[in-house]
Amino acid sequence: MRSVVLAGGGTAGHVSPLLALADTLVDRHPGLDVVILGTESGLEADLVPARGYELTTVPKVPMPRRPTGDLLRLPGRLKAAVDAAGAAMREPGAEVVVGFGGYVSTPAYLAARRLAVPLVVHEQNARPGLANRLGARLTRYVGVTFASTPLPHSTLTGMPLREQIRTLDRTTRRTEAARELGLDPGRPTLLVTGGSLGAQRLNDAFAGAASSLVAAGLQVVHVTGRGKEFEPEVPTGPGRYVVLPYAERMELCLAAADLVVARSGANTVCELSAVGAPSVLVPLPIGNGEQRLNAHDVVAAGGAILVEDAAVDSQWVVDVVVPLALDDERLAAMSVAAAAVGVRDGHERLADLVERAARRVT
Repeated sequence: MRSVVLAGGGTAGHVSPLLALADTLVDRHPGLDVVILGTESGLEADLVPARGYELTTVPKVPMPRRPTGDLLRLPGRLKAAVDAAGAAMREPGAEVVVGFGGYVSTPAYLAARRLAVPLVVHEQNARPGLANRLGARLTRYVGVTFASTPLPHSTLTGMPLREQIRTLDRTTRRTEAARELGLDPGRPTLLVTGGSLGAQRLNDAFAGAASSLVAAGLQVVHVTGRGKEFEPEVPTGPGRYVVLPYAERMELCLAAADLVVARSGANTVCELSAVGAPSVLVPLPIGNGEQRLNAHDVVAAGGAILVEDAAVDSQWVVDVVVPLALDDERLAAMSVAAAAVGVRDGHERLADLVERAARRVT
């Protein structure tokens, strides 16, 4: 394989698996020409160049959900985006196009169909988005993260994860990770994260319970999201409360943590399961309900517990999270259960599917 086009962007949930696949394909095919399509305004504008790849931008084409003026302008905008995606495919002679959903994927799918380039679709969430529902109708090569995802022609690939996560051994890295974070490896540690953008509900609840967490002897690493950090008001106590706006090395946070409280975005759920991290998952209460569905398998296995967003406040942290974080026996059982449903080789499985598509093998 000499050339591949990868399309996806907008959120880390789209960009992270895209980059994990790009690295895997380059490892398998040295000298591979990788063209990555994205928008100027999504996270891909920063994350793709930071990984060493060039980003080719395509006009952003949101799909209007109501009959407004945007609907009248849609055909012209979509044609421009499809033309731009097609040009990006023709120049390197793309042998296969892989889409991960999001605004840029729809024009990529239509351009691939027009140019008769084999197409692979990867859906991260248990409930697929509009772009991937369209893409799955145009190809026989569809990779899904969760077995319950309702897309035709699907193959269960799991989520492509970055190397630092999929190779993480939490047990052997715990002491090193705790020390790098300025923590005591011998004390129970709680990780709180709302994803790359943070979660205000989690931020407010844990900020209000900070003194109780420290007094209980817990160490807390709280990733708030950039611009949402706060100064925790904690008394001198046996524990410690560390606030980070962003985790540059999330693998260290996961290695140090005995329990994680997080949103249930697909990438988060898959990372936690892959490394066997016990968790409390709080689905985002907006959108099409995909975060609740993303959490289903690991919750059913006993590796996580699911809590409604409306139930999360400072008193809940004290009454529920603190006792769980101090229950070594239950956390050990949850860790085993989470790892049992985790997938560490999603990058290899998806790369296999891409290679089959490039050879047009079913």
